[in-house]
Amino acid sequence: MTAKTVTAQSGAEAPRADKRRPAELRPVRISLDYIDFSDGSALVEFGRTRVLAAATIEERVPHFLKGTGRGWVTAEYAMLPRATSERTPRERTAGRVSGRTQEIQRLVGRALRAVTDLGALGERQIIIDCDVIQADGGTRTASVTAGCVALGLALKKMMDRGLIGQMPLRHLVAGISVGVVKGRPLLDLDYAEDSQADLDMNVIETDRGELVEVQAGAEKAPFSRQDLLGLLKMADKGIARIIQIQKRALKQKSILFMAYGYKDKP
Repeated sequence: MTAKTVTAQSGAEAPRADKRRPAELRPVRISLDYIDFSDGSALVEFGRTRVLAAATIEERVPHFLKGTGRGWVTAEYAMLPRATSERTPRERTAGRVSGRTQEIQRLVGRALRAVTDLGALGERQIIIDCDVIQADGGTRTASVTAGCVALGLALKKMMDRGLIGQMPLRHLVAGISVGVVKGRPLLDLDYAEDSQADLDMNVIETDRGELVEVQAGAEKAPFSRQDLLGLLKMADKGIARIIQIQKRALKQKSILFMAYGYKDKP
């Protein structure tokens, strides 16, 4: 028997439950310096999904980097108990961090290190805490997006203090989810769409359109390379818009961030 493949029907333009078009983002909002006491923070909202990222600068590095002159960027991720429709117990109650949480915080850390000149940090560590205040799909990609803004603000603060002589953030980085739901390719899935997706994919890219990470999985049936390429193209356009919003927000703090920008792929 031949396996049935997922087919993305690109022509369907019927509005989604929230009236968005298939390739339309949810309303995106970024609020800077949301926490007074952090070294840089940002609240990022994708529709009803809200993620708060806060940066902490430490004058130390993990033991494996001691004496190397290089810094480190890492991330932690957590979800408030009532971020979802039903209360989720705090992970500290269970006594261990779940596999999903570990996966997401490693993803955020990898994405931020990929766009940071760790040598320019010196032997310092920056921790990005990503806390989900409300979850309606796309929390991991929203965490990358928020984490990049918080990191940029923290690095600018280090420059202002004379701790570093140049901006270590080489590129902005952001993420978005795409998927195939009932035969239709969709951008920026909310929870209801994600829970019934035939194909679910998370894409992380820089402001140069370079891929940092792609996580794709068939939920119900295999998918074709054509589906994959089509969804990547949809993600490209979505991330370009998100990075423009990141840049516009960061420019409020410093003209230094004018240098960043998305360049479309050919």
